[in-house]
Amino acid sequence: MGSKMSKNNNVVLSKLVTNEQHGENSPYFDGWNAYRNDPFYLVNNLNGVIQMGLAENQLPVYKIEEWIKRNPKASICTTEGIESFRRIANFQDYHGLPKFTSGIAKFMEKTRSGRVKFDPKRVVMAGGATGANENLILCLADPGNAFLVPTPYYPGFNRDLRWRTGVELLPISCNSSNNFKITIEDVKEAYKKAQKTKIKVKGLILTNPSNPLGTVLDRDTLINLLTFTNEHNIHLVCDEIYAGTVFDAPEFVSVADIINDDKIRINKDLVHIVSSLSKDLGFPGFRVGIVYSFNDDVVNNARRMSSFGLVSAQTQHLLASMLSDDEFIGKFLIENPRRLKERHEKFTGGLEEIGIKCLKSNAGLYCWADLRPLLKEPTLDAELSLWKRIISDAKLNVSPGSSFNCPEAGWFRICFANIDDETVEIALSRIQMFVDANNKVNESGLIKNALVKKE
Repeated sequence: MGSKMSKNNNVVLSKLVTNEQHGENSPYFDGWNAYRNDPFYLVNNLNGVIQMGLAENQLPVYKIEEWIKRNPKASICTTEGIESFRRIANFQDYHGLPKFTSGIAKFMEKTRSGRVKFDPKRVVMAGGATGANENLILCLADPGNAFLVPTPYYPGFNRDLRWRTGVELLPISCNSSNNFKITIEDVKEAYKKAQKTKIKVKGLILTNPSNPLGTVLDRDTLINLLTFTNEHNIHLVCDEIYAGTVFDAPEFVSVADIINDDKIRINKDLVHIVSSLSKDLGFPGFRVGIVYSFNDDVVNNARRMSSFGLVSAQTQHLLASMLSDDEFIGKFLIENPRRLKERHEKFTGGLEEIGIKCLKSNAGLYCWADLRPLLKEPTLDAELSLWKRIISDAKLNVSPGSSFNCPEAGWFRICFANIDDETVEIALSRIQMFVDANNKVNESGLIKNALVKKE
């Protein structure tokens, strides 16, 4: 009976689940499918597709494993921790375990060098940054409203921020002429354009550190953007989920640093932060996202909304113990950036030897690579053609800039922290072979063109 029903063309699903706003009809997600269909393994599939489209931090996982071995009581599923099972397995309200929210607040302080304090009572949990972003947008805007967002930006925003909220994203075009830096002039232009089309702009969304650029916003830029949003009475949402991945100067400046400066007069009710443990600790599977707002009404309503995507009490219990271990977290926040810097230098240095340049960056789990010299022409079609050849010929899943709404063809995000050292070497050798083959094709084309002209 069930199978017949599923094949019945008369069954109509909701407009929400069947519309195209989920954002998954993108090369960003298509590349993941290519990897899933033929995944690379060192042991039994050396010719498979290497996943370099996933911003996952596996470099510090061994440190986490060591801590878990030393702290068996942190889990309710061990002989040592079973005494807490009944208490934790019981229903917990959506405020979160007090020790968990306190641990999150302390961790947010430490990833921002202790320059600002965070109030545990303002920590609202969600199912990963995806759930946190959607929860916040549902609190701030109605369907048809819009948020400005500088390009290039994370492809998942089209799903996280738009799909179920009905909110629009209005790109602020940034380009390579100034290293994709956002300027107040660009913001003003995008805002005026929206006003002319009668779109109600509810806020500006920033990712700091940036995904996919791997760069951080400087203090003056943040002040200018805060001043602009404040003057226009619109929200500033700062996605700071990569705060703990900054591995080199300049230092990361959180929006919380700015608004706590007594010299700067800002309406705090318009400022909100999205945080997570997915990137900083390498816990994407734990689904720990955080909404932190300076607005009491947003905190209260986001907490009510969070009942649709809570963090399990078992996960909260384990992380509360880990995050309260000051010695471990202190060492981790030194070791993690060190390893990220080492891997970044190894990978980008390898690309440079091949002849591929990257945008100068100091954060994140990826590099923003300039593959424009490999394009047949500076167009979106040429970029997608190159991307398809990289997947099919080099067997590498990298993400084309167009999936990040990049206005210039030829830029690609390549992730380097989700694979081991040996796989990095294999990936670099594949890129070398691909570039060599591409150059030979281009050279033969030039020779043909020269012969034609001569004739």
